[in-house]
Amino acid sequence: MSEHEHTVMAFDDQGREVMIDILVSVKELGELARTGPVSGEPALRTREGHPVSYLGGGEFSVTLPGEEATLFRTDALDVV
Repeated sequence: MSEHEHTVMAFDDQGREVMIDILVSVKELGELARTGPVSGEPALRTREGHPVSYLGGGEFSVTLPGEEATLFRTDALDVV
């Protein structure tokens, strides 16, 4: 199994910035399965370890300490 990680920068409406780490595990099933590599759901977290949910279209829901979930957006092309 191999893991691929990349980071995107996202901003909320107040201009706050978070760095979101995206980790995807890929497993090669081999010749017998004839399906090629299969990847699971990406693991998302901020650089500080806060929970992140991907909403689609470059939008993330980030739960910061002491706050309700906040919407953050990115213009990155390689989100998930």
